[in-house]
Amino acid sequence: MSQTVPSSARVVIVGGGVIGCSVAYHLTKLGIRDVILLERNSLTCGTTWHAAGLVPTLRATYRMSMLARYSADLYERLRDETQQDTGFVRNGSLSVATHQERFTELKRGASMAKLCGFPCEVVDSQRASELWPLMNADDIVGGIYLPLDGIVNPVDVTQALAKGARMGGARIYENTKVLEIKAKHGTATGVVTQLGDIEAEYIVNCAGMWARHLGRKTGVNIPLHAAEHYYVVTEAMPDLATQLPTLRDLDNCNYFKTDAGKLLIGTFEPNAKPWGHEGIPEHFSFDELPPDLDHLEPYLEAAIRRVPALAKTGLQVIFNGPESFTPDDRYHLGEAPELRNYFVAAGFNSVGIQSAGGAGKVLAEWISKGHAPMDLWDVDIRRNLPFQGNATYLYDRTTEGLGLLYAMHWPFRQFETARNVRKSILHDRLAAANACFGEVAGWERANFFAPEGEKAEYRYSWGKQNWFDWSAAEHMAVREKVGLFDQSSFTKLLVQGRDAVTLLNRICSNNIDVSPGRIVYTQWLNERGGIEADLTVTRLTQEAFLVVSGAPTQTRDLDWLQRNTPEEARVVVTDMTSSMAVLGVMGPASRELLQSLTDEDLTNEGFPFGTSREIELGYARVRASRITYVGELGWELYIPTEFAPDVFDRIMAAGKPFDLKLCGYHALNSLRIEKGYRHYGHDVTEEDTPLEAGLSFASDFDKPDGFIGCEALLRQKEEGVTKRMVLFRFLDPKATSFHEEPIYRNGSIVGRTTSGMFGHYVGANIAMGYVENPAGITKQWIESGEYEIEIAMHRYKVEARLRAFYDPDMQRVKS
Repeated sequence: MSQTVPSSARVVIVGGGVIGCSVAYHLTKLGIRDVILLERNSLTCGTTWHAAGLVPTLRATYRMSMLARYSADLYERLRDETQQDTGFVRNGSLSVATHQERFTELKRGASMAKLCGFPCEVVDSQRASELWPLMNADDIVGGIYLPLDGIVNPVDVTQALAKGARMGGARIYENTKVLEIKAKHGTATGVVTQLGDIEAEYIVNCAGMWARHLGRKTGVNIPLHAAEHYYVVTEAMPDLATQLPTLRDLDNCNYFKTDAGKLLIGTFEPNAKPWGHEGIPEHFSFDELPPDLDHLEPYLEAAIRRVPALAKTGLQVIFNGPESFTPDDRYHLGEAPELRNYFVAAGFNSVGIQSAGGAGKVLAEWISKGHAPMDLWDVDIRRNLPFQGNATYLYDRTTEGLGLLYAMHWPFRQFETARNVRKSILHDRLAAANACFGEVAGWERANFFAPEGEKAEYRYSWGKQNWFDWSAAEHMAVREKVGLFDQSSFTKLLVQGRDAVTLLNRICSNNIDVSPGRIVYTQWLNERGGIEADLTVTRLTQEAFLVVSGAPTQTRDLDWLQRNTPEEARVVVTDMTSSMAVLGVMGPASRELLQSLTDEDLTNEGFPFGTSREIELGYARVRASRITYVGELGWELYIPTEFAPDVFDRIMAAGKPFDLKLCGYHALNSLRIEKGYRHYGHDVTEEDTPLEAGLSFASDFDKPDGFIGCEALLRQKEEGVTKRMVLFRFLDPKATSFHEEPIYRNGSIVGRTTSGMFGHYVGANIAMGYVENPAGITKQWIESGEYEIEIAMHRYKVEARLRAFYDPDMQRVKS
């Protein structure tokens, strides 16, 4: 054992699994050679050593699929580079379905594979049997075969990455435990080990199951929890081909991988067993957990039904080992919002091997460039909220998380565990009205309201789900009369101080130096012109502003605001999210309804669009903001939490003559898509500029001092854009679009959808998505093409527009 460690390094990585070694390897590839990796025991000893070594390429989204593809390509060439065997083989994979809904899911994946450039074959049961002769295919209705998928030896590929990192100059110290993270003035500055302190410019937490505990030492929230994960290895099977594709029997929670003449069978059971809740033992390293055969038995029985030869084959290994899972089954990547220069790559949810190459590459580039190299919002650690680090919450959610990897990935599927974390003060009233709740950022939000006598629950489908007609009625109420939304989950940040206007006008692309009582729609951009936030800013007084954005971006938006606030700025930022309920009263009758409850002049002349002021409503003082996310005349009412129930009751009572209807978030989504309003995280991300997203109207290029990203937008304006957000209307009313679907122009793929929902007023499914053309995008180029969108391997003709299909001139909104 080395008795000392260097006193300093540019980057210190904590954790010597496949993730940590990949980050070290990729840093050296970028010329960052002053890298130290510290492993408390031996490389691979936590989770990596017992991973199954699957390297699939197709993931849930295009971005994640491209990262997985990079991993496979890296592992394929790593042996030649390092002279260290990795065991990588492109054996392909076969995923099978036992019912049509699963087959639809697989075919949707096959369509997305075209976006990624992956060869993918949709197969019937006969072809599946040819690819996997030992399989019982009697109940198989179809599947997909991905020939570029692979397998790898996890220990060997980690050693190859470590060797490649050493070749690039990185230093790796095993048997060196990190005791503390050093920090000063909100920035990580080094680590404390039992062999000495190391000063560092950057710290990277790749500690796997230990990452949450290590993060808590410096107040960094890394929500993850270990769960037991099982696989078995059979005795030798003489009839087993040397190399078969990895078989995924998703409906029975099993996968099958050939392993030197034997078969490895792994499970992703829906009733997972959390582990390590009381803390991971200090000695835990290359350890196994006691197997629970009663727990495993149903899945072994399913495996025998799928591969009957197993009935005559003994088991050589029954393995149970822990892996860490996050609350939403997406791993954590990026710079922690709580501590500058502290990066995280952890919580890989049993997909660490397939993700390690891509995740290591983009995190190394993030450190090198100072920003994410691509849109990584799916896995950005800033999506988490403080409550998600709660141990009890994590324990309860982990029972569900492991099984969701192989469960049906239904549209609008809701988590069933760790619910009712955050409730609006109006929750009980909505429940009494037969609301069906969904969960976003812990908030319980009414997604739709079931009629009296119907059960308020989801019955999932890839087509029109059970709530379709109910949500349609809510949608039409907003278009024709008036609807009421509980939007209390909005993120609300109060920015106050003598320098507030200067600060916000630098961060906001639009000009927020307006009169008090005005609302400004704007974006926050990065230096490349990409959209970091999409929100409204209301000027309350000369020195006070209310910033309002969506629930999922609460941590992200606060972090962006804080990291762009100079230390000397005389500004105070307060998160007011929990202090105010928000009611959206929307629709052509909204003015008449609200006017019956207040003496305030709500006429178009007295209260024009974009106005915000306090009004009396019942016994409360309410901030009424004339703004909309559904494309209708309407007001958002910001109400001190304790006054909200009374205000709600008064609106409901006064709304009866106007046929007021309670509305949920599915209706809000269909309304906003019909109107062409963008949604952060789907339609706009840090990879998209306002010019590309069709939002340049929300940037003021004439502001005297400019704004962050202005120079990049001006360059793009001069050069022209090569991608553009376009709206599409399906000609076939049976089409059901969601996102990540290929867009064709004149028979060639030119982009992918970002959002989709049925537009009940226009009577068609509406999709939004970006189209690309290296030679440049113009209105004439868009309008001169013929378009199709592919869903589950079927192409549907669509009409393309740059403007909304509903009220493109904003007459309804500004009436």
